[in-house]
Amino acid sequence: MANSGFQLLGYFLALGGWVGIISTTALPQWKQSSYAGDAIITAVGLYEGLWMSCASQSTGQVQCKVYDSLLLLDAHIQASRALMIVSVVLGFIGIIVSVVGMKCTKVGDNNPLTKSRVAVSGGVLFLMAGLCTLVAVSWYATKVSNEFFDPLTPVNARYEFGSALFVGWAAASLTILGGSFLCCSCPNEERRGQSYYRSSQPSTVKESHFKKTASVKGEQYL
Repeated sequence: MANSGFQLLGYFLALGGWVGIISTTALPQWKQSSYAGDAIITAVGLYEGLWMSCASQSTGQVQCKVYDSLLLLDAHIQASRALMIVSVVLGFIGIIVSVVGMKCTKVGDNNPLTKSRVAVSGGVLFLMAGLCTLVAVSWYATKVSNEFFDPLTPVNARYEFGSALFVGWAAASLTILGGSFLCCSCPNEERRGQSYYRSSQPSTVKESHFKKTASVKGEQYL
């Protein structure tokens, strides 16, 4: 029962992390214009993401423009796009595999050894999804940081970390934590084999063994 609860906790943590990964991929606030300096015009805020760039005015109006060309984008944006898409796909597959492998579900094989291996496979997929997200977000943040501290970058052209980066770090942490729980929730192989052997024995064998034991004890008393 405890092992099943541990699997459920890891699954829901990883599921929440996967939802955060999708949100991080779609959000345009991967970096935002910096207001450091005295000559910065704060009436317009600029945001850039993996798919579009947006301009937010002080009146609340937001205008976004999708990037025109994929080949003209920087290498870190293209790599972050690929890693985030791979992360979303791995997380989706991990959700399906984990449902099949968890003890609280009746999907697939009832052999506890097989279900534990399937659950571990789902945990590995979640770990890979979290690592891909962590690499993409950290790489993008490193690029933003280097450009911000570059003395050749104009003050009014510097950007800071956007809210999507923090969402991505949190989502990657949840996904990795949930995948780790799924990977560590399987019992020892010996116990798995013993429990499955006991549960797979037919009732007739158990009854005959009980009768034989009772007869032997009766002869001893006589």
